[in-house]
Amino acid sequence: MPDAEIPAPARTRPVTPRDAASLILVDRSGRKPRVLMGKRHPGHVFMPGFMVFPGGRVEAADRSMRVYGSLAAHTERNLLARMARPSPGKARALALCAIRETFEETGILIGESGLGAPATSSAHWRAFAEREVYPAPEPLSFVARAITPSRFPRRFDTRFFAADASHIAAQTEDVTGPDSEFVETRWLTVEETKQENLADITRMILAEVGKRLELGLEKDLPVPFFHEWRGTWRCDEI
Repeated sequence: MPDAEIPAPARTRPVTPRDAASLILVDRSGRKPRVLMGKRHPGHVFMPGFMVFPGGRVEAADRSMRVYGSLAAHTERNLLARMARPSPGKARALALCAIRETFEETGILIGESGLGAPATSSAHWRAFAEREVYPAPEPLSFVARAITPSRFPRRFDTRFFAADASHIAAQTEDVTGPDSEFVETRWLTVEETKQENLADITRMILAEVGKRLELGLEKDLPVPFFHEWRGTWRCDEI
């Protein structure tokens, strides 16, 4: 069939982005800080084979899981800014999502041990109860937000958090591998990440983390918000 006779694809409304969160763990124990990244399975539909930070979409159980401590005041304030139907519970759920997804993809539990087992009936959080680790949102700093452009069939409204690796309470083995979401994880300096297969947005977030490592990772600083506005990709500040 000649090209002129091929019907144009029907216009469809952009997919509504789903709330998601990601955690950038930073090891500052050496001469140069290193961040934890994972290589996604090449068979995945979304970002196959890319190096990314642990993360995923918010689950209902993230709103009700018991925690140790609370979000820093400035972290909660920045999360609530420009949020649809803002609430402290939603801000907390985003932070807990980042903690849970980090465990599910890397085997690392961020939180406090020695307090007994947090009560939960959710399979998503069972590992924390079994290892007697309370997830702790307080160490998480909100460092960036990004919404997937409208042309993509899968879209996420992702809040990126950063936390020092000293807050790792426990770690399990055999989470990554050829049949897992992450085939491998690596601790990389910001300079080393430049040689990896990264999405453009990941490079932008890494640049922001690099700035914050110089100014103070935990400081109350403006948060970049990457999103599409009237067909143009832009970055605002929260």
